[in-house]
Amino acid sequence: MKKVNYIGIVDDDPITVFGIRKMLNLLVKCDSIDSFANGKLALDSIVQKIENKETLPEVIFLDINMPIMDGWQFLEAFIKLPIKEKIRINVVTSSIDTHDRQKWEFFKDKTHHLITFNNKPIQKQEIENITKVA
Repeated sequence: MKKVNYIGIVDDDPITVFGIRKMLNLLVKCDSIDSFANGKLALDSIVQKIENKETLPEVIFLDINMPIMDGWQFLEAFIKLPIKEKIRINVVTSSIDTHDRQKWEFFKDKTHHLITFNNKPIQKQEIENITKVA
């Protein structure tokens, strides 16, 4: 079982959050897993952690379609933050829209963070690869 210090899940669907948490608990040793119902809550938490010099998530699972601040708006703000560490961000979506893949390509090439595109539902065998620390 591999070790990750801190994982963040940004998704407004409690069933998806439950499923990801359950798989993570089976396959990854993690000190802390936080979940946020929208991008704004997650971004506010990360900004506060930066200000307080606290540990940032090493891996983030990010839904695209959420209320208040969606995944793309989150990424737009996130990549502007003064974070030197390379964070793995797993975009997790049920979208089959090619526009979403194009947006992922745009963000992926615009930052030093590792951003992957994954389709829901996340399969158990995928968890090991997408929780590798960037």
